Amino acid sequence: MKSLECDNFRKLCQEYGISAKTGYKWRKRFMERGAEGMEELSRKPRGHSEQLGDETVCEIVRLKHAHLHWGPRKIRELYRRKHPGRDAPSDSSFKRVLEKAGLVRKRRRVRCRDGGRLASGLRAEAPNDVWTVDFKGWWKDSEGLKVEPLTVRDEHSRMILEMRAVKNSRTETIRECFERLFRLHGLPGAIRSDNGPPFASPHGLLGLSRLSAWWLALGISLERGRPGCPQDNGGHERMHLDIRRELQAGRIGRDQEAFELWREEFNTVRPHEALGMAVPAEIYRPSKRKYAGTPDDLDYGAMLSRRVQVTGALRYQGAFVAISTVLRGWSVGLAPRREENLLEVWFANLLVGHIDPDTSAFRPAAPPGDGPATGASPGSATLRRTKRRARALRTRQTPPKL
Repeated sequence: MKSLECDNFRKLCQEYGISAKTGYKWRKRFMERGAEGMEELSRKPRGHSEQLGDETVCEIVRLKHAHLHWGPRKIRELYRRKHPGRDAPSDSSFKRVLEKAGLVRKRRRVRCRDGGRLASGLRAEAPNDVWTVDFKGWWKDSEGLKVEPLTVRDEHSRMILEMRAVKNSRTETIRECFERLFRLHGLPGAIRSDNGPPFASPHGLLGLSRLSAWWLALGISLERGRPGCPQDNGGHERMHLDIRRELQAGRIGRDQEAFELWREEFNTVRPHEALGMAVPAEIYRPSKRKYAGTPDDLDYGAMLSRRVQVTGALRYQGAFVAISTVLRGWSVGLAPRREENLLEVWFANLLVGHIDPDTSAFRPAAPPGDGPATGASPGSATLRRTKRRARALRTRQTPPKL
């Protein structure tokens, strides 16, 4: 009663050893409900998952059975999309329902080590900034046949652009897949891959293969992970984990229709927490860079241009300089580096090495960045082979014409 008559309410609260906030709360309860308002209120939750209707609980369980590898958040987002006008239960309610039904397994947590960063540090900030590519590790289908699909993914939107059980991993086969993708979606800014064939060549100039040289000729930059570090392409590897759980575990064979159905669900139905629970198809947009086919050759503007022959050599000042057979048929640009009396050798937008005009020797460039962003630098065995090829070409009696 003193609280209703006193002039200094805060001082009154100090006399009773309570805060002004608590005092105002109790006075409000007394004024609204009288003496009953002074009793301690129950701390029991107003609602929990057991109070959900049987129809809601059954639908939650049905959705989980249809997507056994999805967590409670993804199941809730799918429920919300199916019932846009209805308030969906909370994430914790979905989790409690699924735990009670025995449909949630505790995630095994592994302490992650610092994997370092990519050599170039390139990160996709928009669709088609970076595509990632790899082969899913092979498995055997119900008939004992080997299955190893090629997968291509847009890093920003998580959109799976290709999932195909190719007949082999030869350059021609994979190039046909990418030509189809380029015609359908346009050209990306860069492609990230591992250091294995056909995407790279461990013994080639700067790790270049015929396939990656073609990408460079189209104006696509190369991004490579470090050898033995799959975490450098972690998002792609995480997608492969879903394939292993949902396709490989069922021993799905070389059934392209089954792959397309799974890819369609991944792109248009499966919500992603990293995308704010959107689906990849809602984020992805085709590239503005259209594919106009493979150019006949490369234009280096004011640079001196020389075509690399079938032998992997170019002709400069009457001498043959061995570069790399992977660049055969393409022209390279030569730019003087006067302070060191060397010639820079460019292929597309990549500096591949230097030529010493006095000795006609070619020196491969070191990979840019902190690591092998464009492939591993050739080892001593590769350099010895290059020098032997250069000596053989210089001693030829009748050099081939350009």
